[in-house]
Amino acid sequence: MKKIELLAPAGNKSKLKTALLYGADAVYFAGKRFGLRAYAGNFDQDNLKEQVEYIHALNKKAYITLNILAHNLDFNGLKEYVEYLQEIKVDAVIVADLGIARFVKEHAPNVDLHISTQANITNKYSAKAFVDLGAKRLILARELSLKEIKEIKEYLPEEIELETFVHGAMCMAYSGRCLLSNYLTNRDANRGACAQPCRWEYTITEKNRQGEKFEINEDERGTYILNSKDLNFIKHLDELAKVGVTSFKIEGRMKSEYYVATVVNAYRRAIDILNKDVNNYKAPEDLIKELEKASHRNYTTGFYYKDENPNNLKNSAPKASHKFIALVLEDTKDGYTLVEQRNKFELQETLEVLSPTENLNKKIKIVELLNEDQEQVEVANQVQQKLYVKSNIKLQAGDMLRKPNDIK
Repeated sequence: MKKIELLAPAGNKSKLKTALLYGADAVYFAGKRFGLRAYAGNFDQDNLKEQVEYIHALNKKAYITLNILAHNLDFNGLKEYVEYLQEIKVDAVIVADLGIARFVKEHAPNVDLHISTQANITNKYSAKAFVDLGAKRLILARELSLKEIKEIKEYLPEEIELETFVHGAMCMAYSGRCLLSNYLTNRDANRGACAQPCRWEYTITEKNRQGEKFEINEDERGTYILNSKDLNFIKHLDELAKVGVTSFKIEGRMKSEYYVATVVNAYRRAIDILNKDVNNYKAPEDLIKELEKASHRNYTTGFYYKDENPNNLKNSAPKASHKFIALVLEDTKDGYTLVEQRNKFELQETLEVLSPTENLNKKIKIVELLNEDQEQVEVANQVQQKLYVKSNIKLQAGDMLRKPNDIK
């Protein structure tokens, strides 16, 4: 079995570094134009070059999103942009639009072409058509079953890679091709400006009952019609590997740094287990619980098991069992760790460690708390305040501290 790649989102510089620290083999991110997350931090051209060099220094890969569904004006400057991406040696570009794909092959032939899930590849014949166009990897539509993925893989040349999502938010439209945002807010979801109106609450009215509004909710008899559950496939990674998927993708360029760390960390550890023995893979219970600690909607396995009713629609409210408390800024020295506060905490509280190391889920009781002037602090309640925490655990920069949401 080919080694599985863990592919993580990088909405800005800090999230990119977090994803790599916590175990991503590759990251996907965008420049200031042509990507589907216009409201992520993204990177200007100088920053793109800097980040690609940083990623390559770690022997990891950089994929740039060019996945808008382009209008004529969107091609202004595209030739120069893809030539620049080739110059800075990005590993691949992710493309949904046929016109943009042609531009990439013509003006940046040394850059691998990956076809986005937005292209809605749902059958082996369209998959082969993109391969004939020069694609090296296909990011399949989310609506495919495991059986359909296997059939596509068997139809393609052996060297063609398949990528699918394993975790994160799912769009109620067909693999992301949605018009709600455009109609309701004049922000084009297919050009990077989605306002996520599917997450809003709605009512309906009946023609002959003017003035009466009926809420659209889910209960035991019905569903919330627009809002999808979140994908979580950590228990079944072996099944994806066995049908030929070699890149497991996490959604979330708009998600928090804590979310990226938590989810990437869990899947890194799970994939390491998978790579050792695909035939006897079982996700450890502690990794399954990890995914409850970051903000998420109710989980689903998506459409991978089409014979079962996926029941993917659910109430829109996100939830998390844990709260991000502080980011570790420097390695522990002389028993003290410099942290940056993200949520309130105080003396005598016990915090849990999120780390890519063996310190994952170890506990620290806050017995001493100092500000940068070495003054005693009892309550850390100033936003992003830098503090020294006395620690009996040797932490490293990039680790995070958290606590359950239901306790003080």
